[in-house]
Amino acid sequence: MAEPRLLTANPDQRRVLRRAWPHLRPERRGIALALATSAAATATAVAVPAVVGAGVDQLLERDRAGLFTAVAALTVLALLRLVLFRQSELLLITVGERVVRALRELAVTRLSRAPLRFLEAHPSGDLLRRTTTEIADLATFVRSQLPDVLTVAGYLVLTTVLLLTYSPLLTLALALVFVPAVVCVLRLFKKAADPAFAAEAAAAGRVATTYRELAQSREMLVTGGGTGFWRTRFLADNERRYRAARRSQRSLFLISLSRIVQSVTTAVLLLGGGWLTARGSISVGTVVVFILATRQLFDSATQASNLVGQVQSSLVGLARLLDLLTTTAPRPASDGAPPHPVSEVTAERGPLDIEDVHYAYVAGTEVLRGLSVRVEPGERVGLVGPTGSGKTTLAKLMTGLYAPDSGTVRYDGHDLRSLPPGELRRRIVLIPQRVHMIEGTLLDNLRLVPGDPGEQAIARAAGQLGLSGWIDSLDEGLHTRLGRDSGRLSAGELQLVGLVRAALLDPAVLVLDEATADIDPGTARTLESALDTLRADRTLIVIAHREATIERLPRVIRLENGSRTRLGNGSRTPSARRGTRC
Repeated sequence: MAEPRLLTANPDQRRVLRRAWPHLRPERRGIALALATSAAATATAVAVPAVVGAGVDQLLERDRAGLFTAVAALTVLALLRLVLFRQSELLLITVGERVVRALRELAVTRLSRAPLRFLEAHPSGDLLRRTTTEIADLATFVRSQLPDVLTVAGYLVLTTVLLLTYSPLLTLALALVFVPAVVCVLRLFKKAADPAFAAEAAAAGRVATTYRELAQSREMLVTGGGTGFWRTRFLADNERRYRAARRSQRSLFLISLSRIVQSVTTAVLLLGGGWLTARGSISVGTVVVFILATRQLFDSATQASNLVGQVQSSLVGLARLLDLLTTTAPRPASDGAPPHPVSEVTAERGPLDIEDVHYAYVAGTEVLRGLSVRVEPGERVGLVGPTGSGKTTLAKLMTGLYAPDSGTVRYDGHDLRSLPPGELRRRIVLIPQRVHMIEGTLLDNLRLVPGDPGEQAIARAAGQLGLSGWIDSLDEGLHTRLGRDSGRLSAGELQLVGLVRAALLDPAVLVLDEATADIDPGTARTLESALDTLRADRTLIVIAHREATIERLPRVIRLENGSRTRLGNGSRTPSARRGTRC
């Protein structure tokens, strides 16, 4: 059994930005310009203490011209700071939004091409959170917090350079008191925050999954009396998220220790600066520069402490998104599976061969065991058998949604794994038991096929199937609005929608999975009549339980325990028909 690659609940957060760089590389010029502008804007702010210090020295020396020069320089710096900060924010947001948009599009593309086994192996709520909520959080970070993060980083670097030029001795004292204490606080925070924020993100994904399950199963829960069980489960998941959030907040409390470090550092600077001034080693203006610059430094540290939690949360979200992109990335074929060629053209109508196919959902328990079936072009075949015999699994293998663990499925002699997705979907189409709908009109839902057919093409396809009367019976025909959960259509009418979609594709092989299982007899007859109108050269494979549906099919294949039970020569003899009942 080929196990699908699975997502990690708490992905590795080390070197996240380095792993994200391939996605940033297309915007490297914009990033460089934004960083340069941000650095220039920060430099104008860092220069203010130096100008103020120079003005203080000029004031003490009663140099009026020098004082006016300092005031003029402060005015120019204020204007430059306003313009540069605004421009740097615009550049960062523009570049950041382009990167986030590209990541969102890539995530959706990768998920749309991910194997069905991968999608079924993960809670839908977790996939939804990674591709929507966490990307939205990343976009919010880019718009709101990223400019502040870069500004704080610039303050820390440029202020240190400024202080070294004024007094290396005082800078050394500042470094000995401030840096080790702050590094200790940050290390304590990182040790506590990394697992705490990752656990909170995972718990939030679980809550989203549980809530989505409620939305999908609400009727069953209400009618079956299962709301109490679901409520207990939801409350337990929510309690785990609450505890994870409290753990994250406790880690943030460690950052507040930096304020104590700031107060101690300011006291040391005042004492050391006063002593050096009394000895004539530095001027009063230099002490003023240190006090103002370190105040900026401390404000930056405080701002950084407020941003740390948001940065950590964004890094966790980015790590989870990168985990999704890495896990769903195309990989070279293995285990004898042929790679996708650049192009491969198959016959418009060809045979479908299933050769010695084995498949298991769980290792050691095969659903299909060495199954072999050949369906000739234009054949109409019924696939029957008891629940659990492997009918639906075989249907998904026939349509390329699953890849066999061993054996091959071929159309026109080509392994389905070797066909490009577009070619495969043109040739083989599955109408599932539950046809999915989107918010919009019936026309919108029928256009969910390659080629974007127009209204006339859709009306013509429906007419060829004999379904024009059904469409005209709806309130507004093709323009009738339908809900996302298709509340205005019955189960049988959903199957009619799926059939029209298939007719628009004109596939060589059409597979129907229990199309008439849960629909009323009248709609079933409409559906069966529509199937009878299909082109005679199209292969039709129907998984069915209804005797009326089975009797319409000239060939029936029965599955039992994942293997085929032969029914004579495959023709619909009386004994064969009795053997197909399940």
